[in-house]
Amino acid sequence: MRPQLRAKIIEVCERKIAAKGDNVGLSFYAFFKNKNDDPALLMEAATWWIQTHKLDHFVKAYKIKEMVQNNL
Repeated sequence: MRPQLRAKIIEVCERKIAAKGDNVGLSFYAFFKNKNDDPALLMEAATWWIQTHKLDHFVKAYKIKEMVQNNL
């Protein structure tokens, strides 16, 4: 995963946890605006989420943050 995406995922997870608590769930779409302005980055996130880790559509933000920080 490229550093740009890694940093974005951690930042979004931290912001969502701060706003809604530890129980907040999110999908990989949470890391992108409604406008698909970077399809390659979106596909990288989708591949990591769906193909690599076979995650459900919604996953707890703290779990995603932990996975990214541990380079999983």
